[in-house]
Amino acid sequence: MKKIRILSWNVNGIRAAYKKGFVNWLSEAKPDIMCLQETKAHKEQLSDELLNIKDYNPLFCSAERKGYSGVAIYTKEVPLSVNKWISGSKLEQFNNEGRILMAEYPGFYLFNIYFPNGKASPERLKYKMDFYDAFLEYVNILRQAGAKIVVCGDVNTAHTEIDLARPKENSTVSGFLPEERQWMDKFFSNGYVDTFRMFNTEPKNYTWWDQVTRARERNVGWRIDYFFVSDNAKDNVKDAFILNDVMGSDHCPIGIDLQI
Repeated sequence: MKKIRILSWNVNGIRAAYKKGFVNWLSEAKPDIMCLQETKAHKEQLSDELLNIKDYNPLFCSAERKGYSGVAIYTKEVPLSVNKWISGSKLEQFNNEGRILMAEYPGFYLFNIYFPNGKASPERLKYKMDFYDAFLEYVNILRQAGAKIVVCGDVNTAHTEIDLARPKENSTVSGFLPEERQWMDKFFSNGYVDTFRMFNTEPKNYTWWDQVTRARERNVGWRIDYFFVSDNAKDNVKDAFILNDVMGSDHCPIGIDLQI
């Protein structure tokens, strides 16, 4: 048995995060695995410092469109396998936006995902819901085969009223629409767990704040970043937490400790 700390953070641009001290922060935080979302960069656009962080192996999945989406994993242990192009499934149609990195480790599969945002248009909301459904279908195949699943990332939906500061005002806004919340209900009923709520059932715990209105200063936020695990991995989770004192993005990092 060994303890593994995994952190997840929507950095709102990895190059912007680098300028704000990301490399130094990571070297001090020392997670075993660091998952990033919304990197907004292709590998060839990154500095040597971001490509060669001491003790970490970098993995990247970028969108075809430059400056958009993208996910990355910095991992101390080299995964058994890495998949950034999901083929042979309904998820394949979403590959060009660089939203998924799946890494297989001894004892579990890790999905680092930047789920779509549905605010821009009805078409993007449909894209988001289609992505949700395709992801659930795909991950269920692994879970039903007995695999332990860890999913982290920016889900772009607050699940219940406790997960955002102003639920009534946002009931018609993508990110808190009935159909988005119902999908999360469906996800949990399929055998997955919100790890943070295993340890903390208090309100006012958020992971994203609107920068325009300086909402972070008033803690008027949303909890839209999550670590989920499959039911069969629930007992492996020893802690789950939000690092809301870490600056550098409109999101803050979140994390879990696993005993594998």
